[in-house]
Amino acid sequence: MKILIVEDERRLGRFLVQGLTEQTYTVALAANCREANDAIVETKYDAIVLDLGLPDGDGLDLIREWRESGLNEPVLILSARDTLEDRIKGLDVGSDDYLPKPFSLEELLARLRALLRRQSVSKQTVIERNGIRFDLVSHTVHLDGATVDLTNREYALLDVFMQNAGRVLTRTFISEKIWASHYDVDTNLLDVYMSRLRNKLEASGRQVFKTVRGIGYQLL
Repeated sequence: MKILIVEDERRLGRFLVQGLTEQTYTVALAANCREANDAIVETKYDAIVLDLGLPDGDGLDLIREWRESGLNEPVLILSARDTLEDRIKGLDVGSDDYLPKPFSLEELLARLRALLRRQSVSKQTVIERNGIRFDLVSHTVHLDGATVDLTNREYALLDVFMQNAGRVLTRTFISEKIWASHYDVDTNLLDVYMSRLRNKLEASGRQVFKTVRGIGYQLL
């Protein structure tokens, strides 16, 4: 399980990384909003632990932006703002849990386990987006009700986008999900597969994917 911690206080950040790592989580640490946004573009996390008072912005605004962009990973707020109003506001903007500081590591771990259990149970077996119906169980794809025949590689590529709909995905992120080692992949190979996928899903003239120059692709 991959956990992103967004915390600007270095000592606390290191404490959290150590505590979660000892529980076999894979942990990344971001110290501000910019680093947090960079992290979620590069890697898909199973949960995010977020401080609100960050040096380059407010964590509440960050959550709001994430939800509006389609990110649905569970977010646990960890903040010194501990009034009832603060907690309600945090939950209302899109967080899944709220733990005031000071806190016990044991309670944080318990809350994370609960969030991850709920996330596991609620994972969709059918994802729909922009007229595309993607069935994770039967491995079938339909576009406006019509079956779309995809190769295994094309299906795997579409899977990455459907699981991250609305997010701008870097070429590195996509390649790491599709090929065992993206370093061994010809730089043009991803473009070839994207072209094939587009030909099958955008034949009617609709735009399904957006190319983000210098970064990667986005499923609209």
